[in-house]
Amino acid sequence: MSAEFDQLVAQFEQFQAKLHRVDDQAAGIGELQRELAAMEVVATSPDRAVTVVAGPSGAIKDIRLADHAMRRPPHALAAALMATLRQAVAEAARRQAGIVEHALGDDMHLTDQVLETQAQLFGVTPQELRAMTEQAPDHVPPPVGPPPAGARRGTGRLLAAPVPARRRPTRAATGPAAQPGRPVPQPLRRRGPVIVLPVVLDHPRSAP
Repeated sequence: MSAEFDQLVAQFEQFQAKLHRVDDQAAGIGELQRELAAMEVVATSPDRAVTVVAGPSGAIKDIRLADHAMRRPPHALAAALMATLRQAVAEAARRQAGIVEHALGDDMHLTDQVLETQAQLFGVTPQELRAMTEQAPDHVPPPVGPPPAGARRGTGRLLAAPVPARRRPTRAATGPAAQPGRPVPQPLRRRGPVIVLPVVLDHPRSAP
């Protein structure tokens, strides 16, 4: 009887421990949701021309292009943009899995599942992908400065940078342009009033 009672007590204690664990997990759900909502991952191309900000579930929050990005050929800029997008989305998925595991426990091995899926997509082994993520810098690179007015930001479209209008050269004078080897004609100037005198022509008179 005593052994059976001790077994029942042990089972009850295990049940109570599970209930406490569920309560703790439920209490952390709100904090988990807030942490996931505030999560941001910043990925930058090697030449710092493209910066992508990703959020929960790989949602793209922002795309920033540096000034020198628009000087690259279109195909090179598109390739850099796609590579940076993939990097940001993949890192966001891994970080999201880590946040969930930290709050609810690693019984589901979410991080391992994410690494395995991404390794298949990238054509590497999960161990190689894990090593690459561990070698990545922990600090977030400084964001690129805000784009100028009417430029490209988070719309998914690449807009050319505004080109300043060309100014026509102004002439120093409105008169005829000077030619090399020729003096420029000067306008005539009047010196005082002009007096017109009548001229009388002396015609010979005919004989009467």
